[in-house]
Amino acid sequence: MVNKQYKSALSYELGELLKNTNRKVKLKKGLFLFQEGQPAKEMYILLSGKVQISKMNAEGKELTLRLCTHNDIVGELTLFTVDPQYLFNAKIVESGEAAAINIEDLERILFSNSQLAYEYMKWMNDHIRKTITKFRDLVLNGKKGALYSTLIRLCNSYGVLRGDGIYIDVSLTNQDLANYCGTARESVSRMLGELRDEGIISVERKKIVVHNLNYLKAEIDCENCPIEYCNIE
Repeated sequence: MVNKQYKSALSYELGELLKNTNRKVKLKKGLFLFQEGQPAKEMYILLSGKVQISKMNAEGKELTLRLCTHNDIVGELTLFTVDPQYLFNAKIVESGEAAAINIEDLERILFSNSQLAYEYMKWMNDHIRKTITKFRDLVLNGKKGALYSTLIRLCNSYGVLRGDGIYIDVSLTNQDLANYCGTARESVSRMLGELRDEGIISVERKKIVVHNLNYLKAEIDCENCPIEYCNIE
């Protein structure tokens, strides 16, 4: 793998949180763990499977924010609010299991456990910084920059280093990529075609191989942010 060490070391937080989970939830591919606007009663820790977090705008266009996997926390932005509602959609894209913890119980735990509250705040700070960098790329770099940034993040999250480049070991359709970029599928298809023609990328069974990562970085004036912030999760 190119780098799988970017994830926050949530050993202490997860251990404390998992001790207080109320139930286990089976995740079935194609269903939603929760949807935007629903009353928020629980936060989840993924034990297996994958969950895609997205936001829908007024016109019905979907923007995918992150792909959550093992040990990721989902539904964390509902804490300490009045009548909390989920802010995003959480669609299950790979079956698995999650541990659920009641939000009111979690708030009481954080009030009574100062070390956990401190570590959780640090995790949330990192999480927010990652989200800000993604929106920065989408807003400042245009459609092409958004796609290039997404490919770089996918390399950091799922890249396998090979002799001919970086193999992104996750299946993605052009529509999936468009949702990450907040743009139309047709635009993404055209830009991917241009990258293939120039030998920057190739596609193997719906999985992308990036042959020239430095080209993508140069095109968006990449700041080489730490990998813990520059990823798709």
